[in-house]
Amino acid sequence: MGYREEIASGRVAFAHLIKVWHERNGWSHRVLPALAEALDLGRVHNSQLSMLRNGKLAAPGPEVFLALGRINQLLAAEVRAGSVGDGLRRRLASQPELIAALEASAQPVQDEGSPVLGPGDLMEVFVGLRLPPVAFDLRIADGEAGCLSAALAMVFTAGRPWRLCRDQVLAAYPPEKRQRRERFADVMAGQADYSGSELDSELPDLRRTLAALGAAGEGELEADQFLDLLRQRARLLGMASGSTGSDDLAAAIRQELGRPFNSIEGPGSPSS
Repeated sequence: MGYREEIASGRVAFAHLIKVWHERNGWSHRVLPALAEALDLGRVHNSQLSMLRNGKLAAPGPEVFLALGRINQLLAAEVRAGSVGDGLRRRLASQPELIAALEASAQPVQDEGSPVLGPGDLMEVFVGLRLPPVAFDLRIADGEAGCLSAALAMVFTAGRPWRLCRDQVLAAYPPEKRQRRERFADVMAGQADYSGSELDSELPDLRRTLAALGAAGEGELEADQFLDLLRQRARLLGMASGSTGSDDLAAAIRQELGRPFNSIEGPGSPSS
């Protein structure tokens, strides 16, 4: 892989990191820029953060990584289980909305049991020299998107025919745009597959769908856990390796055809 490909891959990984960091903490895009300004930790604008989240900022300045890395380290050091340390609370005394946001959630970017990522670490992720923490790396390759789409349909329908649960599942799916709802229905029915980028953008609403169906609370299953569940399901289905041969299908059909005759006595059949 050349340096251009490394940087392109890193930019995508960093976009996922920023997206998951916000979603996991329930932050608006204003929280990190406001923290950076209030605490004089660096400089990052709302527009820069939005472009980073979408993978469209090709060359952020060093002050961006300085701000994000210092904030990340500060959160790990000063916020514990919803309690903001006295020193940080005093520094944010004029910003009660920021204190409230941190008390609600302030999870730093780090792998469990590993050091918190600082400015240099985040820059290395951005340029592709370092992988992001596993829980913050939700990249989905196009090559696995079809398998994950099939697994998604199996999870949301509990393996039942789509026609039997269509109305209930569609009622739980939050987006209102007709195009997205039709696309979702096609994937659930097995008539289409999401691409990697589509599935990535759908993950938040798919988790909300799961919560609306009563299968798992919205905060109960993190995005990385949900994606891991889909990958496990895809492996169980044998989809990841493409192991669904015609012989297997024929055997399954014969089993279905034989089941009612083997288990149900017809009129005039001898009683046991």
